[in-house]
Amino acid sequence: MLLARILNGTFCWGDLEIIDARGNRHRFTGEPGLKSTIRLHDSRLHHRLAMNPDLEFGEAYMNGTLTIEEGDLADFLGVAVADMYAHDRHWSQSLIRSLGRVFKVLTQTNTTRRALCNVAHHYDLSGRLYDLFLDRDRQYSCAYFVDPRDTLEQAQENKKHHIAGKLLLKPGMHVLDIGSGWGGLGISLAQQADVEVTGVTLSEEQHKISNERAKKAGLADRVRFLMKDYREVSGKFDRIVSVGMFEHVGVPHYGNYFQKCRELLARDGIALLHTIGRSSGPGVTAAWMRKYIFPGGYSPALSEVAPAIEKSGLKLTDIEVLRLHYAETLMEWRRRFLANWQEISSLYDDRFCRMWNFYLAGSEAVFRYGDHVVFQIQLAHEHKAVPLTRDYLYERERTSNRDRQSAVA
Repeated sequence: MLLARILNGTFCWGDLEIIDARGNRHRFTGEPGLKSTIRLHDSRLHHRLAMNPDLEFGEAYMNGTLTIEEGDLADFLGVAVADMYAHDRHWSQSLIRSLGRVFKVLTQTNTTRRALCNVAHHYDLSGRLYDLFLDRDRQYSCAYFVDPRDTLEQAQENKKHHIAGKLLLKPGMHVLDIGSGWGGLGISLAQQADVEVTGVTLSEEQHKISNERAKKAGLADRVRFLMKDYREVSGKFDRIVSVGMFEHVGVPHYGNYFQKCRELLARDGIALLHTIGRSSGPGVTAAWMRKYIFPGGYSPALSEVAPAIEKSGLKLTDIEVLRLHYAETLMEWRRRFLANWQEISSLYDDRFCRMWNFYLAGSEAVFRYGDHVVFQIQLAHEHKAVPLTRDYLYERERTSNRDRQSAVA
């Protein structure tokens, strides 16, 4: 089996056993780690998994031709991700990734029309699906676990407060939310700081629900959500925030994105970008993820983002790296997804459920064992737009935590 020959020379972490389609067992051991056993039910996978693992492992699991015999899907993907860089040393994987980098510009060219289609592919699914695994506010981005005991709901509230703190909001300000999701952040900012919020999204479903939520909260007069591409926004805003949207911009468009932010941001304004990123340099979106989950999506390295910021004329005033917070978020999303498998299957089917299980487990693995993190990048026209230290931010959070504990008591 070609896959076994490759793993014999590269496997370095965990304990993996593969039962091939003929019933033969192949075991690989490295440094102590997770343990998993998988079974292949199609002999064609013996070569396919070796030649294009980024696509074939996910498809095989979706189609039921690869099953987990021991451990959990998350265990298997944890072992796979931890060993990924070792596998890159094999010529076949080096070739595939090199080709991916050559064609990255093509896969990342997200024109307005293509961006609309990409967003609809993922975000215009049944709203009930998202209700079954997200928190009550439908925050579909990395939570912020101030305390390991925080529930998902509390951690998502922490995230919104953390972002609000970095924006230094004052009553009456006008905030632009680029990629406003289901409206939870914009509504929360308006409630916390008495600001006006304009959100933009390309998802018809999110646009409809966001405005319904703003009306229900009694905020329709100062919180509005538009079905509009960020490139089509005009005017001036005191604050700009974007959470979980930059991953869909596309590397060729980074320059235009930050130029647009510079154009829209008031002279004394502050912008906050919250995005998934890579800590080990530029990479390539896995073929399976690009095909089934996030077409046009990419998690950038800081070295790909910083030059575009510098050329825009905006100043970097703060960068924070959130480590493992997204792994914990994804673990909780997946726990809720699995608990509601039957209902989700009735909305779609079991193949869809396996696809999303693979997506959630794989995403957790790259944050827990791979190189993925979350960057929070604060920007301004002027250095003096924000305080010289982060004390302002943490004093606010300490006060909030004390108030929360008093309320519980």
